[in-house]
Amino acid sequence: MGAQGPLLLRFSFAARIPFGANAIATPVTGIPHKRWWILGFGTIFATDDKLTMAIERNSSVVTRAHGIYVNSALDGFDLHLLMSLVFTNKEYNGSTLEIQGADRFYQKYREVSVVLGTRIFRLARGYATLEIVYLDIPNSNAIIRWNVIVFHY
Repeated sequence: MGAQGPLLLRFSFAARIPFGANAIATPVTGIPHKRWWILGFGTIFATDDKLTMAIERNSSVVTRAHGIYVNSALDGFDLHLLMSLVFTNKEYNGSTLEIQGADRFYQKYREVSVVLGTRIFRLARGYATLEIVYLDIPNSNAIIRWNVIVFHY
């Protein structure tokens, strides 16, 4: 089995984070007696968000981002991502990519690693470049464009 050529996947991650019954990311734990929020060191979030072909709300869904992110910096400015991109579109349905890495979310561009995959992306490796398109920390809203380069077998 030989490696396939690099594959570029592009989609947008519209991380609009409503609270209550419609939440797509929610804090699950943090430091006792401290505020649990995106800028709070030690806060751990669970997420289930859709990644779409474009940034418009009605754009078709390509995959779902299931996983956790942890605010892992004392100054509150870095997250650590652990996510499974679970593909739901026709071409890659049922395949996954495993994402891991530091997310320095105040930087316009940052990279995280593709460390593994399943089905079509078996034994995948690569990286994802995340670009901030829109960021509104006080209202917990962001739109992030993902460009993913994947080598797989």
